[in-house]
Amino acid sequence: MDKKILIIGYVWPEPNTTAAGGRMLQLIHFFLEQDYQVTFASTAAESEFSFDLTGIGVSKKPILLNHSSFDIFLKDLNPTIVLFDRFMTEEQFGWRVVQNTPNAIRILDTEDLHSLRLYRQLSHKKSLPFSKEHWLNQDQTKREIASIYRCDLSLIISLYEMDLLTKTVKIDKGLLLHLPMMYDAIDEEHRNSWLDFDQKKDFVCIGNGKHAPNIDAIQTLKRYIWPLIRRELTSANIFIYGAYMPDSVKQLNNPKEGFCIMGHADNASEVISKARLNLAPLNFGAGIKGKLLIGMLSGTPSITTEIGAEGICGNLAWNGIIANDPENFAKAATLLYQNKEKWSQAQQNGIAIINNYYNKAAQKQKLLDRIGLIKRDMAGHRSHNFIGAMLLHHSLASTKFMSKWIEEKNTRPQ
Repeated sequence: MDKKILIIGYVWPEPNTTAAGGRMLQLIHFFLEQDYQVTFASTAAESEFSFDLTGIGVSKKPILLNHSSFDIFLKDLNPTIVLFDRFMTEEQFGWRVVQNTPNAIRILDTEDLHSLRLYRQLSHKKSLPFSKEHWLNQDQTKREIASIYRCDLSLIISLYEMDLLTKTVKIDKGLLLHLPMMYDAIDEEHRNSWLDFDQKKDFVCIGNGKHAPNIDAIQTLKRYIWPLIRRELTSANIFIYGAYMPDSVKQLNNPKEGFCIMGHADNASEVISKARLNLAPLNFGAGIKGKLLIGMLSGTPSITTEIGAEGICGNLAWNGIIANDPENFAKAATLLYQNKEKWSQAQQNGIAIINNYYNKAAQKQKLLDRIGLIKRDMAGHRSHNFIGAMLLHHSLASTKFMSKWIEEKNTRPQ
């Protein structure tokens, strides 16, 4: 049987601007290595930062929302696997996949739990404590959980989110797979390529400007944290990198104060590897933070919050210091910047985290084994997911007819 996978992207992958883009590229490479014919489709427009998918042998297909042309395309392609990039694409196209290619394995790559990130953003804005009960009551949460149930398998990137879904929501583990970012293990040769403590200097903060947690973190740095660090380290600089920075961030640029807005970094690993410390004062968010993992891979320890470190390292010691309030964050950054012994230990902690939780070979084998298990008994797998079957029944009725109504409306002469 032909091995074909259709990936329906929320956006075209941008691995050099977002962690989500890097994650998607890792999945694409996994399926290419397993000899799948990979087709990537999206309703979004490509940007100057979009990865050249055709250059690695991936077919590209622009698609339309609420349009029956997708049904024809789907039947002609007849994929064995359909992977949805974030739950919104499953909502939009899942019912069409079920109707036209019912035997295709449906996989949802959550990237992070969007409902969790958005609820935390709302809580932060209103200065309210996070509540799992209130998160469960959000409409976005119900939509996202429903999407997880409608799929045969959902890939969860964060250990915390796996715990939340299995213990709080009580989703069957058979529908979930903890699959974080995937990297080669850090060996001695990799370690020897890093700059030493004395060769690294200054601070770095990285994150694209379309992501609300990043904008808030940069503003927190400028307003509350950097003045405290700069008071102690009078010649230090912080370099802020990220594509799509809004004017509100660009206006914070002040080289005289050592606060430098640099814009897009062609190579995030390179700029992080040159810094002595990686700062990420995240007040809200979800998933795992690619910038912190890149720091570990580059030998650059980090100062971050509990939100920043969440779901990344299990019970292992953090690759730096975790501090939530601005004063303690600044103290931690100043301490680690000047203490070579503590800094070196933090670097070693990062090696342990990468090698224990993000080993590419082990993670790929987990995914391969789970897909094989579902393939061997698709009917049995789906029979154990009654909630998913029930939700599919209702979404095939409601989403289908809403979509057809929109398509009919759009084709009428104005």
